[in-house]
Amino acid sequence: MQLFENYGLSKEILKAIKELGYINPTPIQAKTIPHLLNSDRDLVGLAQTGTGKTAAFGLPILNQIDYQNKITQSIILSPTRELCVQIAKDMQNYAKYLPEIRITAVYGGASIENQIKDLRKGSQVVVGTPGRVLDLINRKVLKINQISFLVLDEADEMLNMGFKEDIDAILETTPIEKQTLLFSATMPPEIMKIAATYMHDPLEISVGTKNSGAENVEHFYYQVNAKNRYLALKRIADINPDIYGIVFCRTRAETQEVADKLIQDGYNADALHGDLSQAQRDHVMHRFRSGNLQLLVATDVAARGLDVNDLSHIINYNLPDEREIYIHRTGRTGRAGKKGEAITIIHNRELHKIREIEKLLKKPINRRQVPDGKEVCTKQLMHIIDRIEHLSEIDPEIDQFLPIILKKLSWLDRDELIKRFVAVEFSRFLTYYKNAYDLNEPDFKENKRSNKAKNQGKSGYTKFFLTLGAKDGLNKGKLLDLINTNDNIAGADIGKIEIMPGYTFFEMDSNYENEVIRAFNNKRYAGKRLKIEIKNSNKKEKPDFRKKDNKPTPKSDKKRQTGRRK
Repeated sequence: MQLFENYGLSKEILKAIKELGYINPTPIQAKTIPHLLNSDRDLVGLAQTGTGKTAAFGLPILNQIDYQNKITQSIILSPTRELCVQIAKDMQNYAKYLPEIRITAVYGGASIENQIKDLRKGSQVVVGTPGRVLDLINRKVLKINQISFLVLDEADEMLNMGFKEDIDAILETTPIEKQTLLFSATMPPEIMKIAATYMHDPLEISVGTKNSGAENVEHFYYQVNAKNRYLALKRIADINPDIYGIVFCRTRAETQEVADKLIQDGYNADALHGDLSQAQRDHVMHRFRSGNLQLLVATDVAARGLDVNDLSHIINYNLPDEREIYIHRTGRTGRAGKKGEAITIIHNRELHKIREIEKLLKKPINRRQVPDGKEVCTKQLMHIIDRIEHLSEIDPEIDQFLPIILKKLSWLDRDELIKRFVAVEFSRFLTYYKNAYDLNEPDFKENKRSNKAKNQGKSGYTKFFLTLGAKDGLNKGKLLDLINTNDNIAGADIGKIEIMPGYTFFEMDSNYENEVIRAFNNKRYAGKRLKIEIKNSNKKEKPDFRKKDNKPTPKSDKKRQTGRRK
């Protein structure tokens, strides 16, 4: 059995981590700490979030800091302010009995003047987001030309957030003789380029399978009509009464809309997105971390670097645009040996995306049926009964009210009393799900056949002209994504697609004409405002008798001609 005591860490660090409950290292710590304590070779660590990466690099760095020297000796870059603050807090806990070591967090959304004051006092370890770090370097306040350690934590997330140029600019100011540590959950080509450019013969340490999901997470999807996405989310929440998770949405507007609906429907939920101020973000995160929120509805950007323990569920209200982001989302549950569930709500034309993610995960994503009303009510009822049965403490103050209660309810027998009690606690679920209908959509092939049957005898397809083409980066896949991300048209049949350099023709079910116009008109794509119009329709048009080549003569003209003869 491996122990932290066997690695040669200082007694001050060992005392601090023992108080934190650290006894046995995690796999990434067991592989990383000995290497960093005994070698100056660069390192690439591949592991999911929540596997103990901060201690893996933090403990050996603190063990080797020259605390009598006040210059910055280590710089740790992280993608978000939340992760930056968390890393700095963890490092300060590890250094509890190393009073001469100063650790400073620098990030946007907070007073730069206060951060400058802290840096001028001398900080051996600086943890920061790329934008603020580069700003402080340019102001000549933060000097990293003598660092011994450079850490890129959640490197793939930093690239996804567009920090590539900032990272390049920061790395160019660092000395050649330093140890570079890169930690990432996935290994996209951009990360490999950074490793090739700025690292020398790095040792690669991998925990689990590269670019794969967390081991303790089970993956499921629910297939519904796009318009029923929110109803499916409600049933998922109701069938899991103790749910504690994050719901991921595609846009800020959708995030706020879903959170508002959940709050109106009585759930402990709130939104986290880029339109919130730092104070609002901190308030929401405090409520979520303390367990006062069951569901946090978030965008990928807002949730990046979010580190919360004991999440039971990750719900993809919409699939992300990139498969790797799915791994980041779902890696937030199933930590510290606990089980977690990753749930995705899709419509019938998104099944191919599920199959693509399965290849990356190297594990199946199984379909589940959206529970019906009876299943939800049974689960909720048993949850209430279990809470009553296993109630560990009853406030003794209740005893003084018992005589009044017993006298008031003495006319009720046991069965009637239980029935009434359950009705009070449970009536809203029974009422809501009384006439609940089946939300499950048939699989793709069956759905395709049923759609054909539905459309027999109907108007067919309408052809649309869209002011977007190949030169704007549009292809068939991206057009389908644009259609499928709009719940109002996602379920419609699509006909022929013709993509030209500057414009596009595509056909869709004529019953969705107005919805298609609303979905595209005046929206923006790649910085371009879109215009859409109906080119023609497959509906039979009534003949225009005013044209010369139409042979039939209108009755009104016959009357006019007859009148002339008279």
